[in-house]
Amino acid sequence: MSPLACLSHWPGVAAAAATGPGGFTTHHGPIDQPMALASVTKLLTAMAVLVAHEEGTLPLDEPVTDAGASSADLLAHSAGLAPDRPDQIATIRTRRMYSTAAYDLLGDLVAKRSGMPFVRYLTESVLDPLGMQHTSLTGSPGAGGSASVSDLLRLAEAWCQPVLIDQTTLTRATTVHLPELAGVLPGFGRHTPNPWGLGPEIRGNKVPHWTSPSNYAETFGHFGQAGTMLWIDPVAEVTLVALCTEPFGSWAVAAWPELSTAVLTAANHERTTPTVDG
Repeated sequence: MSPLACLSHWPGVAAAAATGPGGFTTHHGPIDQPMALASVTKLLTAMAVLVAHEEGTLPLDEPVTDAGASSADLLAHSAGLAPDRPDQIATIRTRRMYSTAAYDLLGDLVAKRSGMPFVRYLTESVLDPLGMQHTSLTGSPGAGGSASVSDLLRLAEAWCQPVLIDQTTLTRATTVHLPELAGVLPGFGRHTPNPWGLGPEIRGNKVPHWTSPSNYAETFGHFGQAGTMLWIDPVAEVTLVALCTEPFGSWAVAAWPELSTAVLTAANHERTTPTVDG
């Protein structure tokens, strides 16, 4: 049975794909159908910001807010901004305060520095190079994207390998920024610490969590209120993307870890099953 079979019981329209060691691949549902990403959009915007950093358009460590927060702080939710507006409500670098407004600010900064609308910058720096033909941004750089499962697998590859950015930048982005910071992971409560990279959330030892208890602590990715999730486990060498038309709710709190466990189990079986020569 496919490890994605449980998607048949998800509400709404669901699609998913997973890749892993030994050529392990599996998919379920309309993987080329664009669906709303909600906060998974942040992985798109973060990659564009990392490209802008390497181009010298928006250096990661340059202060960009009145309080002195850097682009890295905005990406890692350590800038002290409110969730839905660019207001300073906490001292920078003192706690992890999840902020979609921080990503909207980053979009504005890239647009201003590059001299082009952020949508165009995202398209030219990320979407076109990766061949993401079913992806668009029609709203907030923090939550206004839509994409297909197949496109997000292409994005995941760029988060695994130095396809668009140098390995040094990629390693920094997938390493915890300010490891000691505590904060609330939306939908899953307060965690001390609450690891986050420059865009992706990093699993660490968080319980509860939206990935599987079997995922390694180095696992990184994002989920969204639109019922979307993407994680990459660099130790297990497994990637999972799942989209759904049903908004995040109690169903996802149970379904996402179940799906993640099934995928990891199947990938591990593929890894350990000996090849039989004809």
